[in-house]
Amino acid sequence: MALTDLLAAQLTDVFRIGLIAALLFTTLRNRAVTGLVLPLLAGIVFVAVIIPVTQPGAEDLPRVVGVGVVANVILAGIGFGIWQAYRRLTGK
Repeated sequence: MALTDLLAAQLTDVFRIGLIAALLFTTLRNRAVTGLVLPLLAGIVFVAVIIPVTQPGAEDLPRVVGVGVVANVILAGIGFGIWQAYRRLTGK
């Protein structure tokens, strides 16, 4: 599978989107205690590793995990942007 196909598949994976949304929700709720950057980065890497490791017949693991990190950063960036837009529109 080409890298662009792999990235497109990971960006549209509903399970990955749900995990990143939950990660963002948890990180934003706990940012006063744990901070923002380190828990978010740790969660992004965790999700990128845990999904291909638990799937049977995974391809080349380092390549899938590397593309997974990129996909997770893109999804987290989109989610964080939506959160910031929501905060600006509601005045919170």
